[in-house]
Amino acid sequence: MTLKDLDIPVGVIARRSRGGHDWARLLLKPATALADWLVIAGASHITALLYNRTASGEWWWTQANVDLALLASSLFVLFNALRGQYQLSNYVGVRRQITTALTLWIATFVTLMAFAFATKTTETFSRAAVFATFLTGLPLVLLARHFIGRLLTIGSKIGVIPARRVLLVGREKDVNAFAMRYQPWNAGLHVAGTGLLDARQDAPETDEVARIVAQARLMALDDVLIIVPWSDTVLIDRLVDGFMRLPVTLHLGPERIFDRFDDIRIAKTGGIASLQLGRPPLTAGEILAKRVLDIGLASFALFLFTPVLALVALAIKLDSAGPVLFRQRRLGFNQREFQILKFRTMTVMDDGDVVRQATRNDSRITRVGAVLRRWNLDELPQLLNVLGGQMSLVGPRPHAIAHDRQFDDRIALYARRHNVKPGITGWAQVHGLRGETDTDAKMQARVEHDLYYIDNWSLLLDIEILFRTVFSRKAYANAF
Repeated sequence: MTLKDLDIPVGVIARRSRGGHDWARLLLKPATALADWLVIAGASHITALLYNRTASGEWWWTQANVDLALLASSLFVLFNALRGQYQLSNYVGVRRQITTALTLWIATFVTLMAFAFATKTTETFSRAAVFATFLTGLPLVLLARHFIGRLLTIGSKIGVIPARRVLLVGREKDVNAFAMRYQPWNAGLHVAGTGLLDARQDAPETDEVARIVAQARLMALDDVLIIVPWSDTVLIDRLVDGFMRLPVTLHLGPERIFDRFDDIRIAKTGGIASLQLGRPPLTAGEILAKRVLDIGLASFALFLFTPVLALVALAIKLDSAGPVLFRQRRLGFNQREFQILKFRTMTVMDDGDVVRQATRNDSRITRVGAVLRRWNLDELPQLLNVLGGQMSLVGPRPHAIAHDRQFDDRIALYARRHNVKPGITGWAQVHGLRGETDTDAKMQARVEHDLYYIDNWSLLLDIEILFRTVFSRKAYANAF
């Protein structure tokens, strides 16, 4: 596929835009902010009306309902504006930033409650109205943003909304590969032309760079994207020297390794600047939030299931000889070894260099063990592992060390599962990916789901997985 096949102007084309930063682009930020404000204020008013109608049989609202709508919508818009969320790139051609929106939504209501407490007006706001606004506001905002994003995408393609005009500079094969890989026209950019360098030369002549810069000056560009391998420092220096003379934003195009990372940024530590390709999956605050959830729910579950634990222990002792609990070495966070606890469901206690996985109709499984495994009750003692800090309620399921060694050499990025704490349940398990992994394909599917969880973690995702673990039929599939 060539640049012409992608409908990209080949060569530097001296074509002026209709005013560069025209009125539509200038109005984008206030328009998207106003949309958020109207959606939240409207949702708050409507939920208050519906609640009052249900409670009293009449349509009415109070001044407190009006104040709640104004404060919630204004605070959310303010927080988003301070975080720079009202940018075209956050609406066009990219996945909605749900985690950021959720964080700012929670911050809005924490601030609102703090304000009400400080001003001694907490009794003014209806708890039902606050709760209803909190539940309905964010989903409606995300839905509205999705709709706006679709409109902006269409508008930027047909020219109603002026996209940023960008010039792609580099050798044809590099520019072509970049265009096919990233499709900048779907990210709110308009490729006004290309400055193609002679592929037969190791470094371009100064006259060639000067010619491209001179012609680009006539194009009323917003951005110039230099698409050159970073190892070609001589070429990059010449292009930077040339385009620094133009009033444009100058970018150095991504290397292919960037495709492997979703959160690349410039990091500064003191006077040291570096390109941050990745970081630990969870920040310190996220680790703390997840730990609080683990301790709270695990403690409650242990209290709730104490009678069940006692009955299961008695049934195991009466059914077969051996201990109640099965202990096995597993690898946890950062591949630290720990002993996992389970109710014993088999007549063997394998924990060596060779561990044979359970299979369907396995003769080693006891009668009580078959019931426990069918309903996931054998995992309940791992609540103690959660309280002890070796495990989390949700995370990649830990495997026997013998199996870790076996699959680490055969499955790409298998060991990355240990970048978070292992869990009693996980994203793979609620999709039915459990049981025997007698083929690499089965383990590959499980690993892919685990890596998706690591890359997309949120407290809401943890809560969803816990809910599906209990109520989804897939969570009980392949249990034997």
